[in-house]
Amino acid sequence: MKIPDKKYDFVIMGSGLGGLLCAYILASEGNSVIVLEKNNQLGGNLQVFSRDKCIFDTGVHYIGSLDEGENLKQFFRYFGLLDNIKLKRMDDDGYDVIRFADGKEYKHGQGYERFIGNLVKDFPDEEKAIQTFCDKVREVCKFFPLYNLETEISMDYFLSEEIRELNAYKYIASLTPNVRLQNVLAGSNPLYAGVKDKTPFYVHALILNSYITGSYKLIDGGSQIATYLSKVIRKMGGDVFKRKKVIGANYHEDGKIAEVLIEGGEVVKGEKFISNIHPAVTIDIFGENRFLNAYRKRVKTLENTMSSFTVHLTFKKDTFKYLNHNIYQYNVEDVWAGIDYKEETWPEGYFVCTPATSKSEEYADSMSIMTYMDIRETAEWDKTFNTTASPEERGEGYEKFKKLKEDKVLEKIEMVFPDIRSKIKSVYSSTPLTFRDYIGNYDGSMYGILKDSNNPAKSFINTKTKIPNLFLTGQNLIFHGILGVTIGAFVTCFEFVDRNKLMEKVKKAK
Repeated sequence: MKIPDKKYDFVIMGSGLGGLLCAYILASEGNSVIVLEKNNQLGGNLQVFSRDKCIFDTGVHYIGSLDEGENLKQFFRYFGLLDNIKLKRMDDDGYDVIRFADGKEYKHGQGYERFIGNLVKDFPDEEKAIQTFCDKVREVCKFFPLYNLETEISMDYFLSEEIRELNAYKYIASLTPNVRLQNVLAGSNPLYAGVKDKTPFYVHALILNSYITGSYKLIDGGSQIATYLSKVIRKMGGDVFKRKKVIGANYHEDGKIAEVLIEGGEVVKGEKFISNIHPAVTIDIFGENRFLNAYRKRVKTLENTMSSFTVHLTFKKDTFKYLNHNIYQYNVEDVWAGIDYKEETWPEGYFVCTPATSKSEEYADSMSIMTYMDIRETAEWDKTFNTTASPEERGEGYEKFKKLKEDKVLEKIEMVFPDIRSKIKSVYSSTPLTFRDYIGNYDGSMYGILKDSNNPAKSFINTKTKIPNLFLTGQNLIFHGILGVTIGAFVTCFEFVDRNKLMEKVKKAK
């Protein structure tokens, strides 16, 4: 479909959640908007795919902060999402189960009372440490105004060295000498691809708190969020296009972008431009010479979070019971160790979930098993590119590589579910190259730029860029995940909309 020949108030590049939310906010404020997506499917990490008539999420396996009175629930009310998506509340007694090689399991319960109570049962001599940990989590969350639906920046965490530089592993280790408890408290760190000597505690606190305060699965996949948002954006007069890859720009004499160039020859004129693409990729699209050397060098050398290898199983009908919780399985004692895995012991840990579907509440039709993988393992196929919009076979060697890795993962999952192979119908898998090609970064990073407690200012990304009418949004702005990206979208839109009036609309939404 051809793009209209008109000048838009906002041209938004990338239809990930951040791009769609910015488009919704700005369109609802009376602006003309267009969203440009390079792929065949909208949504970025909200994308799903189907195998054997089973829906698999690529990135959003569960979401938090959806209990009454919590931040994401109120944001969702503002966007009209609550009445238009299907949700399933996860197990109250344990939405996440942290499991070790000795077979012992520890449940993260919903609500702080249950979360603390569960852990005190397992560690009766550690009640003080557990309580102190939870108090610190909630204290840290107060430093993030938008996380609490507030706009005042009196306690902005960027001004607090104590918050910025507090390391997650070191802080948790300082609370108790009990190593198993330390690992249980940090057991969900694959949610942000945590690095032992780098990840700040605030990252752990913001994400953990969100799940304690209301964990839900999206029934039939996360793409329903993108589908709904794109529909409403169009109803408000906005345009949303797929298969429109932005490859460059033309500029006015004052250095502002006049129009973006689309692969294939089309151009899109705009007043302001918002990139939901990784900052390093954004620099390449708009020209390195348009950015300060120091900024370009900093962004280009920032370390990204690890990528993953994911095995997707489909089950024979009514053979595998649905799990209304996730499992974080560790085959080594140290829950931070898997990111520096050894090939002979890989996978040293993995995340397991069964998607919620409208087909059955009792049985799962599929399972996803996600574990760390360095993109350097797939270097042999680095020059290939394969998406639905641009299909390309990677070759027989790649398929053999995936099969070998699939078998290793299945060997490990049998330790948890000994009879699982007899229930499997089909096996599929994705590598860091899949993430790289669909999400549009260079290394298949799951969660974008890695936050570092040793140098927190380095990974700070401002929504403004040196190009006067180019702005950034997405998971690299504040933090990743549905909640982090939602907050980031508001931070971006505060550049154009009165922040207090906008947040009043959020608070009053019903």
